[in-house]
Amino acid sequence: MGTASSLVNPGEVIEDTYGGGGGEACEIPVEVKPKARLLRSSFRRGPRVIGASFKSTASVDLEYAAEYERLKKEYEIFRVSKNNEIASMQKKEAKLDKENKRLRAELQALQKTYQKILREKESAVEAKYQAMERAASFEHDRDKVKRQFKIFRETKEKEIQDLLRAKRELESRFQRLQAQGIPVLDPGESDSDDNCTDVTVPGTQCEYWTGGALRSEPSMGSMMQLQQSFKGPEFAQSSIDVEGPFANVNRDDWDTAVASLLQVTPLFSPSLWSNTIRCYLMNTCETQSEVDIFLQNYSPKLQIMCEAMGYFFQTVHFPLEDINHYESVRKWEIEKSSLVILFINVLLPSCLVEDYREAFFKNIEAKPRLIYHRMKDGEPSSDLVQQLLEWDMNKTNKTKIIDHDGEPEEGAFKTYSHVEKIIKQDLLGCESTNLETQEFGSDEDPAGPEEEDFGDVLWDVHNEQEQVEAFQQASTSTCELGFEKYYGRLNDLAAAPAPSPPLLVSGGPGSGKSLLLSKWIQLQQKHSPNTLILYHFVGRPKSISSEPALVMKRLTLKLMQHSWSVSALSLDPAKFLEEFPHWLEKLSARHHGNILIIIDSVDQIQQAEKHLKWLIDPLPVNVRVVVSVNVETCPQAWRLWPTLHLDPLSPKDVKSLINAECSCSNIKLTKQQERKLEKHCRSAATCNALYVTLLAKIIISGGATGSTDEVLQQCLQCQDTMSLYKLVLRFVLKTIPSHENKDFMKEILCLISISHNGVSESELLELVPELSCPILASLVHSLHKMSVLSYGCGLLKFQHLQAWEAVSLEYMQEGETIIYGYRKSLIQYFTKQLNQERVTWRSADELPWLFQQLGEKQKLHECLLNLFVSQNLYKRGHFAELLSYWQFVGKDKTSMAAEYFDSLKQYEKSCEGKESMTSIADLYETLGRFLKDLGLLSQAVVPLQRSLEIRETALDPDHPSVAQSLHQLAGVYVQSKKFGNAEQLYKQALEINENAYGAEHPRVARELDALAMLYQKQNKYEQAEQLRKRSLKIRQRVARRKGSMYGFALLKQRAQQLEELTLGKDTPDSARTLNELGVLYYLQNNLETAEMFLKRSLEMRERVLGPDHTDCAQSLNNLAALYNDEKHYDKAEELYEKALDIRRRVLAPDHPSLAYTVKHLTVLYKRRGKLDKAAPLYELAVEIRQKSFGPKHPSVATALVNLAVLYCQML
Repeated sequence: MGTASSLVNPGEVIEDTYGGGGGEACEIPVEVKPKARLLRSSFRRGPRVIGASFKSTASVDLEYAAEYERLKKEYEIFRVSKNNEIASMQKKEAKLDKENKRLRAELQALQKTYQKILREKESAVEAKYQAMERAASFEHDRDKVKRQFKIFRETKEKEIQDLLRAKRELESRFQRLQAQGIPVLDPGESDSDDNCTDVTVPGTQCEYWTGGALRSEPSMGSMMQLQQSFKGPEFAQSSIDVEGPFANVNRDDWDTAVASLLQVTPLFSPSLWSNTIRCYLMNTCETQSEVDIFLQNYSPKLQIMCEAMGYFFQTVHFPLEDINHYESVRKWEIEKSSLVILFINVLLPSCLVEDYREAFFKNIEAKPRLIYHRMKDGEPSSDLVQQLLEWDMNKTNKTKIIDHDGEPEEGAFKTYSHVEKIIKQDLLGCESTNLETQEFGSDEDPAGPEEEDFGDVLWDVHNEQEQVEAFQQASTSTCELGFEKYYGRLNDLAAAPAPSPPLLVSGGPGSGKSLLLSKWIQLQQKHSPNTLILYHFVGRPKSISSEPALVMKRLTLKLMQHSWSVSALSLDPAKFLEEFPHWLEKLSARHHGNILIIIDSVDQIQQAEKHLKWLIDPLPVNVRVVVSVNVETCPQAWRLWPTLHLDPLSPKDVKSLINAECSCSNIKLTKQQERKLEKHCRSAATCNALYVTLLAKIIISGGATGSTDEVLQQCLQCQDTMSLYKLVLRFVLKTIPSHENKDFMKEILCLISISHNGVSESELLELVPELSCPILASLVHSLHKMSVLSYGCGLLKFQHLQAWEAVSLEYMQEGETIIYGYRKSLIQYFTKQLNQERVTWRSADELPWLFQQLGEKQKLHECLLNLFVSQNLYKRGHFAELLSYWQFVGKDKTSMAAEYFDSLKQYEKSCEGKESMTSIADLYETLGRFLKDLGLLSQAVVPLQRSLEIRETALDPDHPSVAQSLHQLAGVYVQSKKFGNAEQLYKQALEINENAYGAEHPRVARELDALAMLYQKQNKYEQAEQLRKRSLKIRQRVARRKGSMYGFALLKQRAQQLEELTLGKDTPDSARTLNELGVLYYLQNNLETAEMFLKRSLEMRERVLGPDHTDCAQSLNNLAALYNDEKHYDKAEELYEKALDIRRRVLAPDHPSLAYTVKHLTVLYKRRGKLDKAAPLYELAVEIRQKSFGPKHPSVATALVNLAVLYCQML
């Protein structure tokens, strides 16, 4: 048989007799039993036929029929199921068609909406562009009006300044006429104002004689009016009772006080040579043991002590056997020294006589000196030694003598004790400060003075000192190099009308840009005292002076120094750009005069165009900016500014410069040599100012050795400054006899070259143990003389950028290998310091930078986790630098904070004792402030709270350090908008500071400012204004009392110097010094000390000069004025009467000093109601004026009016 599929062909459609749908035939396998074998039929004959019988056939058909029925049923079932599926699919299809139509409708709606929004967007963009155009037009109009207003304001300010200048000139002429006795109408003599005061502008003379003025209380300031025409001996004929440089200073004019102090002949020469305490030692053979003990045992202690205060300590000692080899070097070292010590016994060797004269006889008031005199029984000193000792005891006031007859160890210890005292008291002036802080313990924040002046702003004193030294170094040249033609252009800029863009001073390397700017700054300081000058000198690339964040921060802080309002300065480098123009505009509106901002080598600042965008904006009306750039590296956007280009030197200038340098060294060039030089110096490179200067120095050095022609021939082969510097290095090496010393020179220069900011001499002696002090001093002297090295904040640096490049090309040709080796040496040295817990500003500056340069991230990470390194960087304001190190390591703010906190916790567990706890509190406070500056306010609260807890526990709840913690924690709450908590903490800090320092202290003013800012944020403007006014009064009062920090420090030094001068014999000069010292203490509001010195002056004058001398009358007057200020009128009246009695008997009837005493005694009588005693003095005043000026002088009329008023009051 087969299968059912054999009934139809494959693929054939079978018609459905039931009306159903057609379908395809399927092959259905059917099992069929095999048919049975048929038996042979007995009825047929013949061959057997293959087939089946009917019966068998019928049975098969029946089987097929059954199979058919079964298949039919299955098919029917299959058909029905398929029909159902088809119906379901049709329903789904209809549903999908409906959904498709709906989606198509939605799509069309969305397309319409999109087209509508697109049209709206286009119209909005068009409106935006139109608005931007209108805004640009408005800004243009606003800038135009602003410029016009600035021009108008500047014009009016200039007119006001001209009027004030004319007024001062008239006052000066008026004063000169008065001094000559010519009758002049003086409106200042009018006595109609009852509220007039005795304080006058120095250089003017005003008198107040009316009845109303008589009630005013005379001050010491009124006694110190000095007519400028009186000079020298004419002081005795003036009406001044205070002599010396402070005669024209009054208490309410501290700016004048500081100016007067600085204009005095150099009473103080700089004791410290570039932030280094240099101790020069001289000794004889007998005292060698004391010197050895001092150098071995006590010099390291002094070095550590000075390092802790931010200074270097360097001992310079030349052994006797080598002393004759370093004659010029010894003289140079004595000039640089801060302290000279002479160890002597009975004889002074001839080789030390010249050094002794240089150190002890020249400029005897410049520096302290110490003589250690070993005394032995039976060995009298030589006549020379005895004469020198007697001369020192009688003549010099800065020489201290130690007489010792014991063991050398005891003598070395005595010397150490005296040196320590001299360093603290005389050189650094920190002993008094330490005594003042002992009341509250020794944990005061060393940044306290900065915080008092700048709120929470951190200040780097070493960076500031480096700038001062850079300015001094740049202006030391005595040759102007034809700068007169450039001064006029610079002066025109200062006087040009606003708006004035920055002036670009351009030139090649070494063309004299720094020298020009520094000389012009000096001229401006001399001729324009009202001009505020801010300058910044940029050093070599990658140094601290070229970091933009520190540059902008320094300039901002210099502006803040001249503003009463002290606000928080963000440490975020990006915000300096925003805050500096605001401070500049703020100060320019208040400052009476121009503001000059001068930046030298501005193109060396990293990313200068990005960080100095404020230069492009319009400057305030009275602000002028001058920047110097290298022609080759000047940014393209700045080339459009007005430019002053420094041309190469002319042949005449070249010749004059070389001849001037040679004449100073007594070297005369021949005509042939001059012609060679003139022929050689014709190109721009050979007429460069630095090139010519180096050329002259090499010729001088060659002339000293008698090889001028040979050296000149070598110089003529150098066509630029770089090649000439290479010749300088080879020339200096040639003058060094020892190969070992030559290697020392190369090593020194390479160490300085690869360092961050330079290397100090004390560090070089430790880095190169085989290097001795005399050899180092000799090498530095030779390189300094040839303009290779210079000093900057105690560090040896390259004097010019070309010198640095020449050293790199000459000695570091091996490239990274030799650089890596020298940097490893520095890393080992500073790492050793850290291991010894000597964390100084030097290790904090150098070590992280060296790790960064070598790419050692792991070691840099470990270094940053040294809490004291990070604290040192942060407290000196190097926030941006510290942040860049962490970014280099690959840490974000959160991980950085977590690691600092974990490290601090571990350090806290290992510490014990009160001192350690206060140090931990400082670390917690620093961490909190650092996190606050990072913007992690929630994390900053925890360390600040911990700092507060430690200080309250270890110190006292009312300690000023607790107030510091409260202030910092309140600052975090302010930024977190938790004003209630912040107000409470600020008030607690204010109360603690008032109790600790008084109500008129800068710390109190700081808390008042913080509270005022807090109230302003809460819209409590009335309360904020009251606190701000109170703070302003405190700051103004403090400023008047102590002036600038520098001036106040000088006044203290001057007072200490004068006090030392009075320890000698009784002489008229000593008595005058005592009188002047009393006035200085009066200016500092120290009336008790002032009274003591004025009394001593009076007693000494009475002993030396007699009780009837006019100088005694002067002391009586000063004491009387002081008692008058203290409201001790009985004592003042008695002393005034004594002074009047002396002057009436000794002086002429019309003497001004007599009129002076009459005037103030009359005021006192009038104040006390003794009109009967005042009347004769008024009559005497009329007589004096009539004799002095004539009967028709206006001052006589004034005196008559005063007398008439008194008679009316007596009725």
